[in-house]
Amino acid sequence: MSKEQLRYCYAQQLLYLLAEKEKISIQLIDRSRLLTEFEILISLPGIGEISAALFIGEFGDLSRFSNHKKVNASIGIDIRRYQSGKYTGQDHINKRGNPKGKILYLIVRNMIRQQKAGPNHIVDYYYKLKKQPISKKDKVATVACMNKLLKCIYSMVKNNTKYDYSARSLRTNSIIL
Repeated sequence: MSKEQLRYCYAQQLLYLLAEKEKISIQLIDRSRLLTEFEILISLPGIGEISAALFIGEFGDLSRFSNHKKVNASIGIDIRRYQSGKYTGQDHINKRGNPKGKILYLIVRNMIRQQKAGPNHIVDYYYKLKKQPISKKDKVATVACMNKLLKCIYSMVKNNTKYDYSARSLRTNSIIL
Protein backbone atom coordinates (compact mmCIF):
# COMPACT_ATOMS: atom_id res chain seq x y z
CA MET A 1 0.00 0.00 0.00
CA SER A 2 1.45 3.38 -1.01
CA LYS A 3 1.61 6.47 1.20
CA GLU A 4 -1.17 8.13 -0.79
CA GLN A 5 -3.47 5.12 -0.39
CA LEU A 6 -2.70 4.98 3.33
CA ARG A 7 -3.49 8.71 3.74
CA TYR A 8 -6.73 8.26 1.84
CA CYS A 9 -7.67 5.30 4.04
CA TYR A 10 -6.99 7.30 7.23
CA ALA A 11 -8.88 10.31 5.87
CA GLN A 12 -11.92 8.11 5.14
CA GLN A 13 -11.73 6.61 8.62
CA LEU A 14 -11.51 10.08 10.17
CA LEU A 15 -14.57 11.27 8.22
CA TYR A 16 -16.49 8.18 9.34
CA LEU A 17 -15.57 8.74 13.00
CA LEU A 18 -16.53 12.43 12.82
CA ALA A 19 -19.92 11.48 11.37
CA GLU A 20 -20.43 8.91 14.16
CA LYS A 21 -19.48 11.50 16.78
CA GLU A 22 -22.03 13.92 15.31
CA LYS A 23 -24.78 11.25 15.39
CA ILE A 24 -24.02 10.41 19.02
CA SER A 25 -23.99 14.10 19.97
CA ILE A 26 -27.40 14.61 18.35
CA GLN A 27 -28.80 11.58 20.19
CA LEU A 28 -27.41 12.82 23.51
CA ILE A 29 -28.89 16.28 22.98
CA ASP A 30 -32.27 14.87 21.94
CA ARG A 31 -32.46 12.72 25.07
CA SER A 32 -31.31 15.56 27.30
CA ARG A 33 -33.95 17.95 25.92
CA LEU A 34 -36.61 15.84 27.62
CA LEU A 35 -35.27 16.87 31.04
CA THR A 36 -36.03 20.22 32.70
CA GLU A 37 -32.36 20.60 33.69
CA PHE A 38 -31.42 20.98 30.03
CA GLU A 39 -33.29 24.28 29.61
CA ILE A 40 -31.91 25.51 32.93
CA LEU A 41 -28.33 24.72 31.90
CA ILE A 42 -28.48 26.33 28.46
CA SER A 43 -29.82 29.51 30.06
CA LEU A 44 -26.31 30.07 31.48
CA PRO A 45 -24.07 32.11 29.14
CA GLY A 46 -21.25 29.93 27.84
CA ILE A 47 -23.12 26.61 28.11
CA GLY A 48 -24.35 25.25 24.80
CA GLU A 49 -26.44 22.23 23.98
CA ILE A 50 -23.54 19.78 23.88
CA SER A 51 -22.06 21.02 27.18
CA ALA A 52 -25.48 20.85 28.84
CA ALA A 53 -26.07 17.33 27.53
CA LEU A 54 -22.61 16.20 28.69
CA PHE A 55 -23.20 17.74 32.12
CA ILE A 56 -26.50 15.89 32.47
CA GLY A 57 -24.88 12.70 31.24
CA GLU A 58 -22.05 12.97 33.77
CA PHE A 59 -23.94 14.19 36.84
CA GLY A 60 -27.43 12.80 36.30
CA ASP A 61 -30.15 14.03 38.62
CA LEU A 62 -28.75 16.65 41.01
CA SER A 63 -31.82 16.47 43.22
CA ARG A 64 -30.50 13.18 44.65
CA PHE A 65 -28.02 15.26 46.68
CA SER A 66 -29.27 16.98 49.83
CA ASN A 67 -26.97 20.01 49.37
CA HIS A 68 -24.35 21.45 47.02
CA LYS A 69 -21.49 20.38 49.29
CA LYS A 70 -22.31 16.75 48.66
CA VAL A 71 -22.22 17.36 44.91
CA ASN A 72 -18.76 18.93 45.31
CA ALA A 73 -17.60 16.01 47.42
CA SER A 74 -18.87 13.51 44.85
CA ILE A 75 -16.56 14.95 42.19
CA GLY A 76 -13.66 15.72 44.51
CA ILE A 77 -13.47 19.50 44.44
CA ASP A 78 -14.31 20.00 48.10
CA ILE A 79 -11.66 21.47 50.39
CA ARG A 80 -9.47 19.25 52.57
CA ARG A 81 -8.18 20.95 55.69
CA TYR A 82 -5.47 19.66 57.96
CA GLN A 83 -5.50 20.90 61.56
CA SER A 84 -3.65 19.55 64.54
CA GLY A 85 -3.57 21.51 67.75
CA LYS A 86 -2.52 25.04 66.89
CA TYR A 87 -1.18 24.05 63.47
CA THR A 88 -3.36 24.70 60.46
CA GLY A 89 -2.05 23.38 57.14
CA GLN A 90 -2.71 24.84 53.74
CA ASP A 91 -6.08 23.97 52.21
CA HIS A 92 -6.06 21.60 49.24
CA ILE A 93 -8.64 20.16 46.90
CA ASN A 94 -9.74 16.72 48.05
CA LYS A 95 -9.45 14.98 44.63
CA ARG A 96 -10.99 11.77 45.99
CA GLY A 97 -14.34 11.88 44.21
CA ASN A 98 -15.39 10.62 40.83
CA PRO A 99 -13.45 12.55 38.15
CA LYS A 100 -16.57 14.10 36.62
CA GLY A 101 -15.21 17.57 37.14
CA LYS A 102 -13.57 17.60 33.72
CA ILE A 103 -16.78 18.74 32.06
CA LEU A 104 -17.13 21.50 34.69
CA TYR A 105 -13.57 22.61 34.02
CA LEU A 106 -14.28 22.78 30.28
CA ILE A 107 -17.52 24.69 30.87
CA VAL A 108 -15.80 27.28 33.09
CA ARG A 109 -12.96 27.74 30.58
CA ASN A 110 -15.55 28.10 27.82
CA MET A 111 -17.43 30.73 29.86
CA ILE A 112 -14.23 32.71 30.28
CA ARG A 113 -13.41 32.40 26.58
CA GLN A 114 -16.90 33.46 25.50
CA GLN A 115 -17.47 36.16 28.09
CA LYS A 116 -18.72 38.57 25.43
CA ALA A 117 -21.78 36.32 24.89
CA GLY A 118 -23.40 37.80 27.97
CA PRO A 119 -22.72 38.87 31.54
CA ASN A 120 -21.97 35.99 33.85
CA HIS A 121 -21.27 35.83 37.59
CA ILE A 122 -18.81 32.98 37.15
CA VAL A 123 -16.62 35.08 34.84
CA ASP A 124 -16.94 38.07 37.21
CA TYR A 125 -15.81 35.86 40.09
CA TYR A 126 -12.87 34.52 38.07
CA TYR A 127 -11.56 38.03 37.40
CA LYS A 128 -12.18 39.03 41.01
CA LEU A 129 -9.95 36.15 42.13
CA LYS A 130 -7.30 37.07 39.56
CA LYS A 131 -7.31 40.75 40.62
CA GLN A 132 -7.22 40.46 44.42
CA PRO A 133 -4.25 41.94 46.27
CA ILE A 134 -2.65 38.51 45.96
CA SER A 135 -3.72 37.12 42.61
CA LYS A 136 -4.79 33.47 42.50
CA LYS A 137 -3.15 31.17 39.99
CA ASP A 138 -5.18 30.32 36.92
CA LYS A 139 -6.06 26.74 37.89
CA VAL A 140 -6.90 27.73 41.48
CA ALA A 141 -9.26 30.44 40.22
CA THR A 142 -10.79 28.02 37.71
CA VAL A 143 -11.46 25.37 40.38
CA ALA A 144 -13.01 28.04 42.62
CA CYS A 145 -15.24 28.97 39.68
CA MET A 146 -16.14 25.31 39.20
CA ASN A 147 -17.28 25.26 42.82
CA LYS A 148 -19.33 28.42 42.34
CA LEU A 149 -20.82 27.14 39.08
CA LEU A 150 -21.86 23.89 40.73
CA LYS A 151 -23.52 25.84 43.55
CA CYS A 152 -25.31 27.99 41.01
CA ILE A 153 -26.49 25.03 38.91
CA TYR A 154 -27.57 23.10 42.01
CA SER A 155 -29.60 26.07 43.25
CA MET A 156 -31.17 26.68 39.84
CA VAL A 157 -32.14 23.00 39.43
CA LYS A 158 -33.47 22.78 43.00
CA ASN A 159 -35.60 25.94 42.51
CA ASN A 160 -36.38 25.21 38.83
CA THR A 161 -35.26 28.69 37.71
CA LYS A 162 -33.30 29.84 34.69
CA TYR A 163 -30.19 32.00 34.95
CA ASP A 164 -30.82 35.72 35.19
CA TYR A 165 -27.78 37.95 35.71
CA SER A 166 -29.76 40.96 36.91
CA ALA A 167 -31.86 39.00 39.42
CA ARG A 168 -28.84 37.19 40.89
CA SER A 169 -26.78 40.36 41.33
CA LEU A 170 -29.40 41.78 43.70
CA ARG A 171 -29.39 38.70 45.96
CA THR A 172 -26.08 39.01 47.76
CA ASN A 173 -27.15 36.78 50.64
CA SER A 174 -28.18 33.84 48.46
CA ILE A 175 -26.31 30.58 48.09
CA ILE A 176 -25.12 31.60 44.65
CA LEU A 177 -23.17 34.70 45.58
